[in-house]
Formats: sequence, structure tokens, C-alpha cells
Amino acid sequence: MLLEGLQLPLTTPFYPDGRLNLRKLEHNVRRYSKTPVAGLAALSGAGEPTMLSEEETRQVLRCVLEAAAVEKVLLAGVSRDSVLETLRLAEHAAELGYDAVLVKQPSVFQAGVGGAAMKSLLTYFQTVADRSALPVVLYNMASELGNLLTIELVSELAGHPQIIGLVDGVAGAERIAKLKAATVSVKRDVSVTLVFAAATGRLQARREVVAGGFISANTLTDGGAALAVAPPKPAVKTRTKVVGFQILVANTVGVLEGLRAGAVGAMPAFAAAAPQACYEVLAAWKDGNEGLAEEKQTRLHDVAVRVEGRLGMAGIKYGCDLNGYYGGWPRLPLLSLSGEERAEIEGLMEGLRN
Repeated sequence: MLLEGLQLPLTTPFYPDGRLNLRKLEHNVRRYSKTPVAGLAALSGAGEPTMLSEEETRQVLRCVLEAAAVEKVLLAGVSRDSVLETLRLAEHAAELGYDAVLVKQPSVFQAGVGGAAMKSLLTYFQTVADRSALPVVLYNMASELGNLLTIELVSELAGHPQIIGLVDGVAGAERIAKLKAATVSVKRDVSVTLVFAAATGRLQARREVVAGGFISANTLTDGGAALAVAPPKPAVKTRTKVVGFQILVANTVGVLEGLRAGAVGAMPAFAAAAPQACYEVLAAWKDGNEGLAEEKQTRLHDVAVRVEGRLGMAGIKYGCDLNGYYGGWPRLPLLSLSGEERAEIEGLMEGLRN
């Protein structure tokens, strides 16, 4: 699966009393689907996955799948501390029609693991990848810098045919460059459209349906009155593209630096609040306009540092509210913003409305 471009990490809406708000989630997904983002990530760190029950987790995954445009890549956060539960959730995501799963380091492993613990961590990822029904994307949250996967570990895992990339939380070029160098030998074929966009599983499924043919109107009416039948959508033509181990930047302030160092895309939490502003950094870079990319990145810096880096989910969700997406309240024990904090975000995002 092609991971290039902006993969937007969805937030999870809640009612004021803490109940899951699937109607607002559907609203957000449909609206995000109209933006130029390449894909949507359900239940990444921005989705508050540890706050949800198993039933709520499955409801969120289904809601996102049903509301998303078929051309958008869909990533599902399925991380659990045990291999068994991670695989069960990955299987559910595959049954729904997701394109890949996000898997991060289990919480039972602390920062700086080594020796036997490192062997256990390697076994965890390898076993999940061996048995997963979907490709695996390794995931380091920007808020968990102490638990970053080591370059040596990523290098070894990158050779697994089912592990296709990494979402990395470090803001800076040095680590991305080292990861790129350590995985440079990895080459894989992926299906893309004729304009080199990702050919998602849902697009492929539509292609198969069209290729299978349609029952004629005469057959349906047994030779009687004519039956109006809508013309089928044309089948999606695909081609093959060779990609390496795909690295995405998970920190808004480090997007441009990461792209310069070899990342193919980004999945910053702040993109949920300002998808267009984040996308414009990648678009300018892809067009080869270094000056414009730098300008767009600079515009994001202060607001990303304050909102994404210090105010966390409450700040990101309020940013969503300002831009017409439903953010609402984080789930307790996370707290909502104060009036002063809201006013600060309004000022910082004044030029980022979209």
C-alpha cells in the first residue's frame, strides 16, 4: 500500500457526558474525505484509543470505513499489549476493508529496553506481522519519545514482507536520515492509479465488481417493460510502482525536515485541526518549491508547538472546532481547555482557517 502524502489522524468525538459520538465522527470523516489528504488513520494516538472499550473500538472502525471516500487510504490503530488481541483487532479491520494497521510498542515494554526485553519486542512485531491479514505500519507517537523504536530494531523489521513502513514521532532530520539509510535496501511493488495515487482495497473491489459484468435489463424484466439502469462507474485502472520502506513524520514542526531527509509523507496530530495548512507543506515540497514549503512550514510552527506539543488532545480538538470539524471534549481524565487557552488558540489559528 502506498503511504505517500498526508495521512490524517482522526480524533474520536465524545458527547459532554463522555459517550461516544459516532454521528460527529461520520461528519468529520465525510468532510475530511473532501480534502486533498491521501488517507485517514482511525485510532492512532490522536484518536484516544486507550480511552475506548473493545466494543467502542470496533464501532469507531466501522463508522470510519463506512463514511470514508473509497480513494482514501485507511489505516487502523490496532495496538494491544498482547499479540493475540492485536491480531484479533487487525482481523476485524481487514474484514471491514482497511488497507493497513498501525502497531506501536506495547506498554509492557518501558523506554530503553534492551537484551531479553528487546528480543521480546522484536518477537512481538514479527509475530503480529506474520499473522496479520493486513500490512503493518510501525508507529511511534510524537508524545512518546521515550519509547521510540531503535534504528537497529526498525532496520531488522523493515525486511519483513508485511511491514511496509513507520510513522515516527521525532521532529528532526537526523533520525529520519538514519532510518532511511538503514532501510535503503528494501524495495516493494505497490498498486497505484494511473496518476500514481494509492489504489486502495475499496477501489480494487469496485474494479472487480465492474469487471464481473452486470445483469441485462431484459433479464431482470423477463422481456417486459423496459427498466432504467444507471450506467456503471468505470473500472479503476492500476499500475505498479516500486517503493522503499515508507517513513512518515508524526510531528507537525518536523514535516519539512523529515521530507528533506527522505520521508515520503506525514501523519501529524495537528492535521486533524488544519488539514489544508499541513497538506500545503507537502504539496509545495512535492512541486519542488522549497521556498514556499519553508514558508508554509514556518506558518505552522508556533501553533503546532503550543497546540500539539503542550495542550495535547484538548487543544487539537478545539482547533477542529474552529475549522468546522467536530472536536468537542476529550474523555476524562483528560480535561477541556480554559477560556484563556481557547483564546490563545483562536489567535494562533487566525490564519489557518480552512
